[in-house]
Amino acid sequence: MNMDSILQKLGIDQLNAMQQEALQAILRGRGDVVVLSPTGSGKTLAYLLPLVQLLDAASSEVQALVVVPGRELALQSATVLKNMGTGLRSQACYGGRTAMEEHRLLRQHLPQVVFGTPGRLNDHLDKGNISPHHIKYIVIDEFDKCLEMGFHDAMSRLLSQLSALQRRFLLSATDAEQLPRFVDMGRSVRLDYLVAEEPVNDRVEVYQVDCPEKDKLDTLCQLLLQLGNGQSIVFLNYRDSVERVDAYLRRQGFVTSAFHGGLEQRQREDALYKFSNGSATVLVATDLASRGLDIPQIDNIIHYHLPQSEAALVHRVGRTARWDKLGRTFFLVGPAEAPTGIPCLAEAPEHWSLPSADEAGTRTAPLPRMATIYIGKGKKDKISKGDIVGFLCKMGGLDPSEIGRIDVSERYAYAAVSRPRLSALLQSVKGQKIKGLRTVIETVR
Repeated sequence: MNMDSILQKLGIDQLNAMQQEALQAILRGRGDVVVLSPTGSGKTLAYLLPLVQLLDAASSEVQALVVVPGRELALQSATVLKNMGTGLRSQACYGGRTAMEEHRLLRQHLPQVVFGTPGRLNDHLDKGNISPHHIKYIVIDEFDKCLEMGFHDAMSRLLSQLSALQRRFLLSATDAEQLPRFVDMGRSVRLDYLVAEEPVNDRVEVYQVDCPEKDKLDTLCQLLLQLGNGQSIVFLNYRDSVERVDAYLRRQGFVTSAFHGGLEQRQREDALYKFSNGSATVLVATDLASRGLDIPQIDNIIHYHLPQSEAALVHRVGRTARWDKLGRTFFLVGPAEAPTGIPCLAEAPEHWSLPSADEAGTRTAPLPRMATIYIGKGKKDKISKGDIVGFLCKMGGLDPSEIGRIDVSERYAYAAVSRPRLSALLQSVKGQKIKGLRTVIETVR
């Protein structure tokens, strides 16, 4: 499949300058390539486009490893490769599920590309679940984050096991103080597209919202009401704060998703899926959500807690204005914070005015257009997207236009459906079978 066909499948008109240079450096060069480029500039595609042209689709061996700092980025990157429609097979490997289950999937799918966290990839190599003998390429995505999380030794050990390795490709949205020792500096190409003096790109409008009280909950609520039904991420610095703010917004009628590292894997998947398919208007999250999430239509980034570093600001704001889109970011500034200003900003942001008490009293929390349902059967039950669409239309009485994004995993599936039709749908499918199988069908709350 040629590159024009891939871009057409992805709905992309043309590559940006960074992607074009990365494509040429990886395809035409022979050494390692280091790409430094802002969040949202399309680094995943920058390495996948040339990588798919270097791999042998006829082989059933793992030929490339993509190292990532967390499971969300592993899953998301594997989805991008699948959506490219090249026919190459991939597998995401990460903690939170048994290595034995992943070994079964590796034997079943025979991937040419494996996306994974350093520890889990080492585990599979140690156990012989992944053969190192045909792995020619390794990609380390967000290598600065991998180093921050203490993965240097794990990555070094990983590379020491790859006897057939020919080239390394490293990508980051911030400039690490030093490159890992395992980069071949003598043969490496460094592509630097970072703009050091400006952590927020010029497609993002920056606003300060003054909070009259230390507790910012009411101010946040009024801001979200004013912003309407656009997609917003609210960033906080602590897990318990995420839980508190999320519970408050739900009591005010907002449909939200909470996301932080203390949640179970299924809870995190539910939260991201609801937000990415338009079933929730607000994602309340720690900085865990500031990396590796490629949700294209995020309108607003709200800093309930001010970012603790310039890197944190870069990654938070990088969730909006992706590619050529526009976005807004709001800093909620309490009375004690006002004199110190907002860190990392070269210029003072414009002040945002909230509605008066009379105006605010007439507003209600916007409801998202879609709702998400969980279906307790998946690929292992021979369930496909087409099966789910047919089931929802025939048994649930939906029109195809009332069905949104569907994702089918090994053991379950998610589907976005029209929110006004949700209650009638659940009543209609209660007790019904999908492909002759009884299953649980419920709302993801």
